[in-house]
Amino acid sequence: MRVLLRAVPLLLLSLTTLAAAGVDKPASSGTPVAIVGTQTITADKLDEQLGNSLFRLRSDEYSLKRAALDELIAKAVIEQEAASRKLTVERLTAIEIDEKAKPVQDDEVGAVYESAKQNYANMPEPEAKRQIADGMRRTRAQQRREAFLAELRAKQNVKVLLEAPRAELALDNEPSRGPAEAPVTVVAFSDFQCPYCARLGPIVGDLQKRYGTSVRFVFRNFPLPFHQNAAKAAEAGVCAHEQGKFWEMHDKMFANQGALQVADLKRYATELGLNAETFSQCLDSARYAAKWRADIQEGSTYGVGGTPTLFVNGRLLSAGANPEALTQAIDQELASAPPAAAVAPKPKK
Repeated sequence: MRVLLRAVPLLLLSLTTLAAAGVDKPASSGTPVAIVGTQTITADKLDEQLGNSLFRLRSDEYSLKRAALDELIAKAVIEQEAASRKLTVERLTAIEIDEKAKPVQDDEVGAVYESAKQNYANMPEPEAKRQIADGMRRTRAQQRREAFLAELRAKQNVKVLLEAPRAELALDNEPSRGPAEAPVTVVAFSDFQCPYCARLGPIVGDLQKRYGTSVRFVFRNFPLPFHQNAAKAAEAGVCAHEQGKFWEMHDKMFANQGALQVADLKRYATELGLNAETFSQCLDSARYAAKWRADIQEGSTYGVGGTPTLFVNGRLLSAGANPEALTQAIDQELASAPPAAAVAPKPKK
């Protein structure tokens, strides 16, 4: 229960903050929240005053509540399973988690030590290997715990009724990977000069292999003002999208973040087999500058202030390009999807 205990004070603080801001129980848009002489201030005016911070506050509240709820669910399903087997929780945990966690072998520990020996330069080798082995055991115990909890949640037909705040983002004609009918859609607001955004590419590739047609990935532009070439790179992406090669240009620009001048962008278009004249005219005309500005405006409405910012079925993730947080959010959405739509992810090798 350590995670839950840590989450509770933060949750209480968050709820206090939200209550002070008038968002603990969102009122309907026309509901009066204050009267000043002859003037009435309504809930929608209050929301307008709070701006994009309101959606982020509600998203943060949901994240705290969901973490606490998941711990309560874990406690409940384990207690119910223990009772059904006439075991104590401790004995059930020992049987299903401690004894079934994959054991750590000496050769595995040795391989990890050799690959990161420089990190243990000031430590005797036996002590370093002991620490590595302990860390591996904790990781494997946690992995087995998560797998066991997933089994119990399915067995006991757990249904999460807590609703997340969801952004209604425009998705039509945006560059995407995966089927439009996928039960989960991940939208990334990104910047071609952002080094953290560049890390998303391999993560998305791994998730596509794991989830297949269950997940769709959508790209939106959010060039940051202090990145000199990001706006033009955003336009280059849309110009390439015109010719059906957005993702090729996407990968090219992220692989060459230090060379995103206009001349570089035009050279990449030629290397990728785009119609060079059409691409140059598109880029020089700046006709898609309005497109990235619209992306920024919509993203800002829902709390986007930096990159990368991800939404999973409209749920704002605050963890950026964190594969664990993204995977967890996708799994949660798939778990609540209609049975015909949800496809189980392929197991990790």
